[in-house]
Order: sequence, then structure tokens, then C-alpha cells
Amino acid sequence: MKKILLITLLFFSYAGAETLSGLIRYAMKHNTGVLQGKTAIELSRASERMSEAAMGGEFNFVGSATHYNIERTLAPVPPSAMMSKKPITTSKDIMSAGLAFNIPLFTGGAQTHQLRIDQLGTRIAAIKARLGREEVAYNIRILYLSILAQDGILTAQQHYVASLKKLAGQIRTEVTAGKKAEVDLLKAQADLSAAETQVAMLRSGIEMTRAGLSALVGRKVGRLRPIRFKVTRPRYGINALMKRAKRLGKVRSKTLAVQQAEERARKAEAASAPQVALSGYGGKNFGKDIRTDAWDDETIAQIGVNVKFNLFDFGKRSAGREKARLAKLRTQLQRRQALLDLRRQVTQAVEKIRQSYTAYIGATRVERLSRKSLEVERTRYHNGAATLNDLLLAESKYRLARAKTIESTYTYKKNIYYLDYVLERGTHS
Repeated sequence: MKKILLITLLFFSYAGAETLSGLIRYAMKHNTGVLQGKTAIELSRASERMSEAAMGGEFNFVGSATHYNIERTLAPVPPSAMMSKKPITTSKDIMSAGLAFNIPLFTGGAQTHQLRIDQLGTRIAAIKARLGREEVAYNIRILYLSILAQDGILTAQQHYVASLKKLAGQIRTEVTAGKKAEVDLLKAQADLSAAETQVAMLRSGIEMTRAGLSALVGRKVGRLRPIRFKVTRPRYGINALMKRAKRLGKVRSKTLAVQQAEERARKAEAASAPQVALSGYGGKNFGKDIRTDAWDDETIAQIGVNVKFNLFDFGKRSAGREKARLAKLRTQLQRRQALLDLRRQVTQAVEKIRQSYTAYIGATRVERLSRKSLEVERTRYHNGAATLNDLLLAESKYRLARAKTIESTYTYKKNIYYLDYVLERGTHS
């Protein structure tokens, strides 16, 4: 009956508790860093659309109202009009309205390269956004495990406090009966006070870590549901893990950056080519004739091809090409460094997992031995064969060993999560 009651209480205790997967899903929708990554993608797409639209040219409505100090004709006067006897309308105030367009015909490929640059920028932004989500998920996992670890140590410390309270009660009874010295009671009470202080500090640490987790998730986080996992001997091969390195986002983003730099270099080369554009205008000029005081208008229309070819710019284009070349070299070096850093991170992650496994095995062994030592010292103390100091020392060593076991268990899992983060599989592992 007691077992059924305990199971029922545990069920209701964890029914409303936060889960790690639930917190990560919420953060993926509300974390400000994640939202900034999504915004960066939209900004890149907007730049891409602008570059694509620029290839079609511009059509504009244009208008003006101008006052001149001397009278002007509403339109340029052709020779035939000058020979005509019909008076030409002139005015000092002329207004115009019409449509103008400018369409690039040839830019040496500059616009095509700019569009390609923006398309690559969108892909890079998408990769960076995914890497940002990976980082957020990793940080949530670490804080989640930190709270669970601290909570486990807190539970062990509370058991220690309960044990010291029980011991202090037994000593108080024996002091009253004259079987123990009062100094033993003072020693037990001093250790109890120190243990209770440690409990308060652990609770404070848990709340601070919970506050950090809440800020990362984007809302207040309550009780956490424990994670069940086993500590097993790690079996990883660095070379096997590195085989998928070129497919990782942190490497692909550098590869795309190299391609982007190449496009910028080609765009810089395109500046040396002639720039050809088709332009035109169609509209009307309006004005009040000075002599007749009547309004008149003239239709204006023109179309032409404009060519611009830079002959000399004091080395501006040459400097632009050199800048693009150096930028390309820099991105190539950054990609190479990214691969080197990735191997270092993978190696560190694997070694940390191995170290934490070794620490866990050692901690469990020490805990098991210190538990046996504590049982022996308890028996010896109650039989008068050991002092209270021996018992308290054995008790504290066991609780410390228990805390080390809990800490090494969660450290092992943290290192597993770090390897997942390095290999960019944290959001779906």
C-alpha cells in the first residue's frame, strides 16, 4: 500500500513538471536570439529581391514646377517651328509631368554577380540561424542538467541534515543519561548548523540557475522533470566523426563565404566593362503664355541608349580588385581554420566524455567504500570504540562522495551534449 501511495505521489509531483524537450521547443519560438536569426534570413531575402528587381530597371513618374527669370518655350524649338508664322508659346512658369524609365542593357555581369552574392548571403544567414538554434538548445540542456545536479546534491545534503539531527537527538538523550559528554552534543550541533547553511546555499544556487534558464527559454521555468540515462563506456573514433565535417553548417558557411568572395571579385572585374543602359521619357510640359495669358501644353518624348566607359579613375578599380582578392584569401583561410577548430573541438569533446566516465567510475567506487566506512564508524561509535569526530568525519566523507557521484553523472551527460553541439545534432538528438 505504501509503495502504491509513493508511486501516486511521484506521478502527481512530475505531472506538471517542465520537460527538456518542451523547454527547447518553446525557446525555438520565443528566444530572442532565435528570432533574430529568423529576422536575419528575411533581411537577406529582401536584399536578394532588391538585386533581382534592379536587373529590370526603373519606371518612375516624374514631375516638376519651375520658375525662370526669363521666358522659356514649353519644348525645344525645331527649325520648322522657327520658320512658321504661328507664335510660339513662352512662359516663365513651366510645369511638367510624365513617365521616365531606365533599363540596364549591359553591366559586365555586375548585377548578376550581386544577385549571386545576395543569394549566397541568404544561405549563409540560414546556416547561422540554425547554428544559433543549436547554441540555444545546448545552453538550455546545460542549465537544465545543472539544476538537476544541484537538486540531487541538495537532496543528499538534506539527508545529511536529517542524519545529523537524528544523531544530535541521540547524543542529547545520552548526555542527559550521563553516557556522553556535552562536548559531543556541541560538535554535532556545529556540524548540523554548517550542513543547514549548505542546504540554504544550494537552494539559492538552484534559483539563480533557474533564473538563467528562464531568461534563455523566454518564460518562467518551474519544476523540472528528471532525465533518465545510463553512464556507459564511451566508444568514439575521431576520424569517423570528422568524416561528416564538410557537411556541418559551420564549415559549409565558410565554403559559401569563399564563393561569395569569388562573386565579389568578379563583380569588381565587371567595373572595367562598359555600362550600357536604355532610357526614355514621355510626358507633357504646361505653361501660361506670357502674351495671350492662355494655358498651353507640349508633348515631350525621347528614348536613347547611354554608354558609360571609365577611362581613368586614379586606381580606384584596381584597388577594388585587390580588396576583393584579399577578401577571398581571408575567407579561404577562415574555412581552413574552421576545419582545424572543428577537429580540436571534436577531440576535446570526446576526451571530456572519457574523462567524465573515468571520474564517474572513481566517484562511485569512493562512494561505495565511504558508505561501508560510515556503517563501520556508526557501529564503533555506538559501542564506544570510536569518537564522535571519527563518526562525523566518516559521515561528511560519504556525503561528499555522494555529491561527487551526482556531479560526475551529470557532467558525463553534459559532455555528451557538448559533442552533439559540436556535431550540430543538438536540436534533433
